[in-house]
Amino acid sequence: MSDANALRADGLSHLLKGYSPRKGTADELIDGQGRMRPVWESFISSLSNLSRQETEELFARGTHYLRDAGVYFRQYSNDPAPERDWPFSHVPVILHEQEWFSICDGLAQRADLLEQVMADLYGPAELVQGGHLPAELVARNPNWLRPMVGITPASGHFLHLIAFEISRNPDGSWFVLGDRTQAPSGAGFALENRMATSRIFQDPFPRANIHRLAGFFRAFRAALDSQAGPAGRRAAILTPGPGNDTYFEHTYIARYLGMMLLEGEDMIVHDGQLKVRTVEGLEPLGTLWRRLDSEFADPLELDETSYLGTPGLVQALRLGTLSMVNALGAGVLEMRAIQAFLPRISEVLTGQPLKLPNIATWWCGTESEREHVRSHTAEMMIGEALASDLPFELGATTAQGGDFRSSAQPSIDAWIEAEGGNLVAQEMVTLSTTPAWEEGRLVPRPMTVRVTAARTPTGWTFMPGGYARIGSSDDHSALAMQRGGTVADVWIMGDAPVAAESMLGSTSALAPRTGTLPARAAENLFWLGRYVERFEGAVRLLRAYHLRLAETGDRQDPRLVALSKFMESFGIDSDEPVPAALEGLLGSARTCAGKVRDRFSIDGWNALSDLARGLDAIRGSTYPGDGVAHEMGVLLRKITGFSGLVQENMYRSIGWSFLAFGRALERADGLSSILAVFGEASQPQGSLDIALELGDAVMTHRQRFPIEASRGTVVDLLALDPNNPRAVVFQLSEMRELSRMMPGSTAPGRPSALTRAIMPTETRLQTTDPGILGCKAFVELRAELANISNLLSTLYLR
Repeated sequence: MSDANALRADGLSHLLKGYSPRKGTADELIDGQGRMRPVWESFISSLSNLSRQETEELFARGTHYLRDAGVYFRQYSNDPAPERDWPFSHVPVILHEQEWFSICDGLAQRADLLEQVMADLYGPAELVQGGHLPAELVARNPNWLRPMVGITPASGHFLHLIAFEISRNPDGSWFVLGDRTQAPSGAGFALENRMATSRIFQDPFPRANIHRLAGFFRAFRAALDSQAGPAGRRAAILTPGPGNDTYFEHTYIARYLGMMLLEGEDMIVHDGQLKVRTVEGLEPLGTLWRRLDSEFADPLELDETSYLGTPGLVQALRLGTLSMVNALGAGVLEMRAIQAFLPRISEVLTGQPLKLPNIATWWCGTESEREHVRSHTAEMMIGEALASDLPFELGATTAQGGDFRSSAQPSIDAWIEAEGGNLVAQEMVTLSTTPAWEEGRLVPRPMTVRVTAARTPTGWTFMPGGYARIGSSDDHSALAMQRGGTVADVWIMGDAPVAAESMLGSTSALAPRTGTLPARAAENLFWLGRYVERFEGAVRLLRAYHLRLAETGDRQDPRLVALSKFMESFGIDSDEPVPAALEGLLGSARTCAGKVRDRFSIDGWNALSDLARGLDAIRGSTYPGDGVAHEMGVLLRKITGFSGLVQENMYRSIGWSFLAFGRALERADGLSSILAVFGEASQPQGSLDIALELGDAVMTHRQRFPIEASRGTVVDLLALDPNNPRAVVFQLSEMRELSRMMPGSTAPGRPSALTRAIMPTETRLQTTDPGILGCKAFVELRAELANISNLLSTLYLR
């Protein structure tokens, strides 16, 4: 009986039934002799003890974890809401540690080679002069940046973080499909993959034998800190912003490593030094981990149309005051055509062949190469020489197996002859496969493993596994997430338990980091507080309107007319059950929160998302009157949940003080506007009751004033009562206390300018009789609050 049959006889048939790797294809589970690879045995044995229902319940844990954690990727499309759940493949890819160490040894050699090539391309250009790399491939490449020529990196190295896409040959050996040197992604998602699989597979064994990921990140973080230069300079991450497809990863890594997440507008080059705009002024940066493409980094010397970069950034690099991960212009190493020359370049620069070969590649810039490609088109994929997408993702005008995949030319031969140096051909490879769970069983699916290497003072260190891309079908072009592919965790398995790893490498790591707050982050937190409070006020207005509409059924009722007119002043259309303005306010709040996701709790983000889903659910399905009033009540309870999360769980940092200040200021302004309108004697009967309802003080008024509401009692409760957490004076007291937490407020002498601006208004209200506070006084109070807001912006948010 064969080993495969023995496995089925041992009760694995429900897992392995029909598991049949394609002939001539390497598979991670079954080797070339039809035997299960030993490294998989314990995992498959554990899985085989579970029923299909039990297995799928376990897999659901991982999916739920990722959803609750808010893990997503952004899909480029015309969809107005392009965030997609993280496409998680529940079955990990398992490799033995000895095989992994061999892979890393070969990739370390490749990483050193790429460093040497990069140094030459932006230095002496000996590879081009010696004919080892065609000049046109460099000169025509948009990723080769002429302004960077001659600039020696402050760290002494061009490359600090590289990702390699690898797959297994049919004979079991590994080869490189592509190098990622521009701004490699995947490391943060690998952490979340690992967290998800740890929720699924909780047994101590085999988890104890799986190499941890934290040690890699600890070493890389230490390397970034060491590159930062003089004391006081920090390392930060530069992101293109929330519109990027991997923005979640940027926020996750920033939070995990305790680093500032910055956009180009957060920084300025001052006196030749890159500095970040913070609420305390300009602070110097020493290291910038770049997560956007090089050409967008500096509109002054690179792409002048870029809104993502910082003018003068190249000059800071030229002066050696800033270290960059990776050096600008590193994307030139990603072009497919360079793989045709790397084997020879390795021989020239190192005297050694590549330990881990790359995919066989031919540049069609010479007649001999074109002739070879023309006579082997059936075995090749042909596409743009300068493109950096991997072979199985070829788009635009490409050919595969002798046929055009998209826009066709007269013939492949004519195309090759006409385009020549613009084209590259690569061997059509059959990717290795790995088990994936589909419809209750394991099936082989094509996969590639992404290996991430980081430079440290002692050399290259490799993240042990963590990230593999899995195809959604046998089509190798379906690996990309944009095309339906999924991502799996990669386990590097040892023969014995491995040492536990964490981000705390030593006791010195326990020292708290000072919390630098970029001005843009403070501004978004401030306006997040304001927008959420403004949204709550709009919901209360709509509920009040529709409760009275349900009572009377008459939109011409004087109270409804007054409410409608008041809502119009804020852009809210009372004729719409769910006004567009309401969606706009919540959208603005989510935009602000999205820009500070590295500083915002996952629960807080999920609470905002839940509000958005709640709003979507009632759009178009709610009838005016009782229906809308009920749904607005549901939304109010959800807002209370969000406010509770912020109030109870958010660390009392400077960032929290800006968020809370915005919320208090907006609440004071909202109540002042309500009292300025519904406190007027000319308003219809019942207007004071509306004011109490909008101020969430109906029950409190009944308890404090066992009489019918009068203007004096309403003003006293909503404006002047220091014990009412919704009163205007309470908000001013809150703002005064918050102002004392802000930068510059602890200096000896007089209170800060912001505190001094709040105190007169607060004192006047504390000493005022409610009977003399007319509507004009509340209009003037709103103007004073606007001045306080402007002063805060001037002091901290510019």
